[in-house]
Amino acid sequence: MRTKPALTDDDVLAMAAAAEAHAKHHNWNVTIAIVDDGGHLLHLHRLEGAGASTVEMATGKARTAVLGRRETKVYEDTIKQGRTAFLSAPMTAMLEGGVPIFVGTDIVGAVGVSGVKSDQDAQVARAGIAALGIENV
Repeated sequence: MRTKPALTDDDVLAMAAAAEAHAKHHNWNVTIAIVDDGGHLLHLHRLEGAGASTVEMATGKARTAVLGRRETKVYEDTIKQGRTAFLSAPMTAMLEGGVPIFVGTDIVGAVGVSGVKSDQDAQVARAGIAALGIENV
């Protein structure tokens, strides 16, 4: 049997603080969701001024990123390139802003962000993951 890395409470808190700081630095009102390797919610924070719908979208982006093992932008680009049949995939948020977290080849979770432009959502997610000090592939 092998062992596998997992996010700790301290990891989640560090990512949440870094993502929030990045968003606040840019005056972006977003919701930040962090999930474990099974897509289960570990952290959710809707910053003041973020729309109510951003809660579902951020959570969906995080779950889609972890279960699909890739950034949600990949799905958005696939659909934009004409593969509209991909809309029937069993994922809830195929827009940029969900970023998986890898430790080596093991996926340990994901961060999903919603509330500003999709590329800005992804910036916030990556800022949170950077707090772990790992090379996220």
